[in-house]
Parts: sequence; structure tokens; C-alpha cells
Amino acid sequence: MEKKNMSRRAHCLVLTYPLQGHINPMLQFSKVLEHQGVRITLVTTRFFYNNLQSVPPSIAIETISDGFDKGGSTEAAGLRAYFDRFSQVGPQTFAELLEKLGKSKDHVDCVIYNACFPWALDVAKRFGIVGAAYLTQNMTVNSIYYHVHSGKLQVPLKENEISLPTLPKLHLHDMPSFFFDEDPTLLNFVVGQFSNIDKADWILCNTFYELDKEIVDWVTKIWSKFKTIGPNIPYFFLDKRCEDDKDYGVTQFKSEECMEWLNDKPKGSVVYISFGSLVPVCEEQMEEIACCLRECSDYFLWVVRASEEIKLPKEFEKKTAKGLVVTWCSQLKVLAHEAIGCFVTHCGWNSIIETLCLGVPIIAIPCLSDQITNAKLISEVWKVGIKTPIDDKKIVRQEALKQCIKEMMSKDKVMKNNVSKWRNLAIKAIGKGGSSYENIIEFTNNLLHS
Repeated sequence: MEKKNMSRRAHCLVLTYPLQGHINPMLQFSKVLEHQGVRITLVTTRFFYNNLQSVPPSIAIETISDGFDKGGSTEAAGLRAYFDRFSQVGPQTFAELLEKLGKSKDHVDCVIYNACFPWALDVAKRFGIVGAAYLTQNMTVNSIYYHVHSGKLQVPLKENEISLPTLPKLHLHDMPSFFFDEDPTLLNFVVGQFSNIDKADWILCNTFYELDKEIVDWVTKIWSKFKTIGPNIPYFFLDKRCEDDKDYGVTQFKSEECMEWLNDKPKGSVVYISFGSLVPVCEEQMEEIACCLRECSDYFLWVVRASEEIKLPKEFEKKTAKGLVVTWCSQLKVLAHEAIGCFVTHCGWNSIIETLCLGVPIIAIPCLSDQITNAKLISEVWKVGIKTPIDDKKIVRQEALKQCIKEMMSKDKVMKNNVSKWRNLAIKAIGKGGSSYENIIEFTNNLLHS
């Protein structure tokens, strides 16, 4: 993307939710805007800021309070109390930040806020500032939650088959897990994204038009300022000429080097397994995965968070000739490595869009939230992977996983062609003249002229 020179740089505050999976794509989008001449100030909570390992030096950072500046938020209070407290303290401290910046003549032109914070738009409007909602999930999931907000989809769900405009046929087992929680806190939280979204000046989503064409066309009739601006992953992995954009630039975790281990492995010979930075995996499921990997003939690289290592079988070796277990790694670098043959994933949206962009077939073991719906899209709509069967205890057994790995590592031509197709469309979307490229140019030009 060509860099612009602007005599007067527009200034955007980017307000992120304090989780790694939320901050990464918003920071990547910030870097793209910065490349276009926009000045960026990243805003996160005080507690999250204190745990960051790194932040790009060109991006300023400010903090607000969630009411738990010393941590212990959900553990001590519970989710409902945390959200309630955040919705009280967050708007107040965010307004204080905007007031402080205003007094210092550090004029803010736009607030780009995680859509999970609808109150951020209300605060921005009080200060006469442009508000842009940023949706971190894909458009199928966003559409589901929007229909709950609009009353078109009634909760609790009663019909086994759910039909919504432009979406594939969905069944109860395809729906986000929050619909089935006894406590509606999380469902109310994600549906709340749409409580005032129609008042936003812009609605941005981390996807690309070609991936969600029919849904985007439908949504644009409702929200005229809706724009796809993804994939929000470091551009080096889509365009090797972008040498200065090889990572997200912010992390809470220290990476373990596993690239040398991968370098010794044949092309397409390694199964990569990771369940992200948040999802807990029960001990029984860990044991089934471990037994499967031990019996499979393929090499494997398995990311097991430090907090989850205790769940590994005691006799399971973390480093063998065939496999390597690490507590963290640079997922993008791993997925881009030619040794990777398939990705066993929990199906978080960041992991999925990274995988689509890097052309790696997927084995889906969804756990909660949007992951269940994402798994359906992977297997039945985009056709870039398979969903593992589960038993009555919702466990993927070793034989089932072993069969899925065998199928994925066989290099099925149809699957391979589908994976290549989506990767090429993602590259095209962010390239000059592409759908996301043009939307970003329109957004930045509007900021400058306003």
C-alpha cells in the first residue's frame, strides 16, 4: 500500500478490548492507517498495558480504567460484575482522556472502537468526534447477533433450523455457544455491539469482501458506511515486499523459537496444533490429542500454554524426534513455513483468517463462542478444512482426530485448490485497487478532508 504525505495528519484514537485476540487485528489496522499518514494513539486498560511485552514505537499509547487496574477482574468479580463495572468506569475515564487530549491541543479526529464498547461511540459524539465501530468477528456471526438485537431472531432458540438472510442454513449445533449458556451475560455482551451501531459514522470489519460477498451486499443496504478492511494480518505474509510488517507489533507473551526445528522437516510434513491464548482445554481432551499425536506417523508442533501444561499426560515427552511442544510461538511464521501440512485449531476468527491468508488446510476443534459457527464455514462454505466428530462428552477421541489428520495430510487436490483460491483473493483484496484497499483509502481520505 502506497504511503501518503499529509500536511496535516489526522489523529485516530483506537480503543481496544483488553485481550490479545482483539488487540492484534486492531493494531494491524492501525499500522495500515499510519502508513497512509494517519497518526495513531492506541488506548487500552491500565492492567492490560502493564502486561504488554512490546508496542510499536511509532504508535502512542494511552490508558483508561476498567475498574480493575490491579487485575483480578473476572476471577474475583465474575463476568457480569466485570462488564457492569467496565461500562461505568470505562466511559468516565475515556471522556477524561479525550478532555485531556483536547486541552493539550492534541486534537482527535476519530475514535475507532471495538464494537464491544458501544459506550465509546456515545462518548466520542459528546466531544463532536467521528466514531468508527470495528467488528472483530466474521460477518456470519455478526449477522446472527445483529438479528438477535433487531428482534428477528428470538432467544431462546426453539427451531432446529435457523434461516437468516444471505446466511447458509444453520442448525442449533452450528450456533455460537453463548446462545446455550444458562447465564445470558456473554450473549447480551456480544449482542450489545449493535445497540447503537446505526449511529456510527463508519462500521469496519476484519474480513474481505470476496469472503462474505452476499452478506456484505445485504448489510451495506442497512449500514451505508459499512466497509470491509481486512484481512488485518501483517502484510508481509500477503506481500513479501512489505519487509517492515512481519508481526502485529504487540504481545503479552514471550515467543519460543521453534523455526529451527521446522527448518529440518520436509515440506507439508508437520501437523500444527494450537488453541489460542484463551480457550481452556480439559484434561481428558488433552490426553486424547496427546495419544493421537504419539500414534500418528506425522511430525507435530503443539502449542500448550504454560497454564495448561499440567494437563498433559505425565509420560508425554515435550520434545522428541517426531514432535515438539512449546508454550508459545509466532503463529504467522509457523503457518507460513513450508513444513506445515495442516492446522488443528479451536477456530478463533484471528486464527482462521490467518490460516485462510496463508493457505493452510484446517482441522476444526471448536470449543465455544463463535468458533462453532466458524467451523461450519470452514467445512461447508469455504471448504478449506474438516470439522472433527465429537462424542457424547463433547470430546474428540484420538481415533477420530487421527483419521482427520490422515485425510488432511493426504493433500486432497480439491481442498488444496480451495485453500489457494482464498489466499489469492485475500492478497488481491489488500493490493492496489482491491476491495479492502479502496475502502481504506476512502476512510483515510474522509478523515483528512473532514
